[in-house]
Amino acid sequence: MSNKLGLLIDYEFCTGCHACEVACKKELNLPNGQFGIKVLEDGPRKSDNGKWEWNYIPMPTDHCNLCEERVAAGKRPTCVHHCQAAVMTYGTVEELAKKAAEKPKMALFTVK
Repeated sequence: MSNKLGLLIDYEFCTGCHACEVACKKELNLPNGQFGIKVLEDGPRKSDNGKWEWNYIPMPTDHCNLCEERVAAGKRPTCVHHCQAAVMTYGTVEELAKKAAEKPKMALFTVK
């Protein structure tokens, strides 16, 4: 059984509020222009079925360590804690992969 930890993001419901970005920058004390997680914007664009798509996708960067100090203290990563839309889940990769298989528009991230 794997103990590797990760972050599952259900970006279908991400509102693009950037709370995860701000909380992460503060937690890691990152300077301007550096991010531990960055909210990317995909769209707007019209899909083949005529519906419009516009997604916000929180993307961990190389600075992300899944808040190892917070987690060691029994807390959740700060991006998960501050996500206003509750679209982020922290846990074992095995458990998160099962959740990711349940629906589309989910991304699973791990760090070394």
